[in-house]
Amino acid sequence: MSENLADLVIREVTTDIWTFSRPFARFGFLPWGGRSTAIKLSTGDVWVLASTPLTKDTKETIDKLGPVKWIMAADAVHHLFLSEFKKAYPDAKVIGVEALVEKKKKEGLVLDGAYGSDPTDTLYGFEDEVKACYFSGYANRDVAWLHVTSKTLVQADLLFNLPGNEQYSKVNKFPKVPLIGKLDPYGGLHKKLVWGQGTDKEAMRRDAKTVSAWDFERIIPCHGDVIEKEAKKAWDEAYSKYLT
Repeated sequence: MSENLADLVIREVTTDIWTFSRPFARFGFLPWGGRSTAIKLSTGDVWVLASTPLTKDTKETIDKLGPVKWIMAADAVHHLFLSEFKKAYPDAKVIGVEALVEKKKKEGLVLDGAYGSDPTDTLYGFEDEVKACYFSGYANRDVAWLHVTSKTLVQADLLFNLPGNEQYSKVNKFPKVPLIGKLDPYGGLHKKLVWGQGTDKEAMRRDAKTVSAWDFERIIPCHGDVIEKEAKKAWDEAYSKYLT
C-alpha cells in the first residue's frame, strides 16, 4: 500500500460511487490523468476498477463502503496496481482481460477471470447490478461497464474527455494536451482515434451498439473529466462511425 499522495482527488460522484483521480502522463509527457472507481453494490460488496495506487486514504475510503469482492482491470494496459489491491484484499477476485493472463501470471498474480478467454456467457457475480461489454475488436481489448442503478458507464480507453481538470486540480500545471489542446468525444480527432483503434470493425460496431443501447446518464473515464450529463450523446458522437 502506498503513502498518501498530495495530488489525489477523492470524490463521491454519486451515491455509493467514489472516484480516485490524479495526474498521469502518458509516454511521460501527455497529461492523460488516471482514475480508479469504487462502487458499492446493494449486497454491500464493493466493485473496484483499479487504475491508481492504493494509498492509505484510498483504502480508508473504500473500506467504509464495504468489503471489496472484485478488483477489475479495464483492459490490456490498465494493470499496474492489481497486485497492490490484491495484497490488501486477498479474498477479492481479480478480473482482467485475456491479454493479461500470462503477463500477470509471470508477475505472480493469477487472475480469477478474464474477458476474452473465459466463455462469453461467464458471470463473475456482479452482473445483476453491473453489466459488462468486452470490446474484442479494440486494440487494448477494453471493457465497458454499466452500473444500472446510478446509470453510470465506467471505462478506460474507449472514451476520453481531456483535459482532465479534476485530475490535475491539485498540481500547479494546466492539463492542456500538447498541440491538440483537448481530446473529447465530440471532436473529430476522438472519432478518428476510436476508429483507428478498432482492429475488427464488425466487432466494434456490435459492441458500440450494445453500449449505446444501455441506459446511462454519466460516464466515468480513466482519462479526463467525468461526463455528468448527456453522456449517451457523448458516447454516440464518439462512436458515430460505428453506429451508422
